[in-house]
Amino acid sequence: MVDILLYLVERKSYFLLCHKPLMEIFEGMKTRSLRDIRPIIDENFHREFDVDLEGEILEWFDSNLEIVLDISLVDQAMNVERKSELAILFARWCSYSEWRCWDARLFLYVEPIIGRKIEDVDEFLEYSIWSEFALELMNLVSTEYSESVISDWMGRREKLGETMEPSEDPRILPTMAAHRLATESLQEFLKSVQNEGNSLLIGREFLNSQLWKFDKLSMAEQVGVNR
Repeated sequence: MVDILLYLVERKSYFLLCHKPLMEIFEGMKTRSLRDIRPIIDENFHREFDVDLEGEILEWFDSNLEIVLDISLVDQAMNVERKSELAILFARWCSYSEWRCWDARLFLYVEPIIGRKIEDVDEFLEYSIWSEFALELMNLVSTEYSESVISDWMGRREKLGETMEPSEDPRILPTMAAHRLATESLQEFLKSVQNEGNSLLIGREFLNSQLWKFDKLSMAEQVGVNR
């Protein structure tokens, strides 16, 4: 199983980076002077450390020596995949928060709320499903959502003939607690998706950079639109 990755991105800061000359980005990451444009972290969630992302962005520069440093990312005439890689790094830099989950568990978290079956895990890479899901969650309090997921999980186990007795399976209580924590944090995360000025970066571990989504557009489309 691999993780689906969601980042809540401050759109204004992201587009600012996309239109800065790459020399300014390079120097800013080296001198740590671009930390001021990162949005304030949501303390309820994980976010990548400044120094780690600075290192990743500088590694990208080291691997793409043919770039023209005095123009911006959006104006670079270069391979779309590599261009998308840097755009994703910019979006991660401009994120308030990150939420991740095994892709297989998302069926359990999303299907009961939207009221339909999700046919393929790739649907979780589409902005439309997260927008629909976020709207449905607005009608539920956090405990109501988490309890509905746990109830659905228990029903699925029973249909498979699996026990729900903790004495027979010591993993039941820790798994139940993990589901509760994940659903409560997901609901809190998605509250901000609909806010004007925010965008949702959607990806998956090992996914080609061009296929990540920035709201409704793939990153390949998004870097083209920026231009």
